[in-house]
Amino acid sequence: MTESRIRVPIHLRWGDLDAYNHVNNASMLKLLEEARVRAFWVPGAGERAVPTAVIDASHGAAQLTLIARQEIEYLAPVPYQREPIDVQMWFGKIGGSSAEVHYEVFSPVGDAPQTLYARASTVIVQVDAASGKPTRLSPDTRAAWEPFVGDPLPPLGRR
Repeated sequence: MTESRIRVPIHLRWGDLDAYNHVNNASMLKLLEEARVRAFWVPGAGERAVPTAVIDASHGAAQLTLIARQEIEYLAPVPYQREPIDVQMWFGKIGGSSAEVHYEVFSPVGDAPQTLYARASTVIVQVDAASGKPTRLSPDTRAAWEPFVGDPLPPLGRR
């Protein structure tokens, strides 16, 4: 399934560590958020575009993308490192107004073998900015995301 994944390198910050000297659980949510933003938001002027970046998150956008659910299964502590971690994402399901995003978080590319630190799942929902009601994903969004649909993760914590 790796050919249908979106790979986003994410650098850790010193402040992501907790008292046990590994990435804090709240920081992991922020790292996953950063990967989603880079993969799905339309880039600003002069930024590199990626094919999955179709969400207009600019001020005044007609639609918003909200998080309906998130779940993380930690498999190994994430130590601080200078090389970016390898966040791999794909869609387990694309619905009418929502999408299920799956992640596997690995040690930096070049580590042989790579360590799988965490698996995660997020359900994002597109809503109308004015009413807050769900709106259908556009044909352009579906076309950009469908090449990255793969097998969903099994229920986390039940392997």
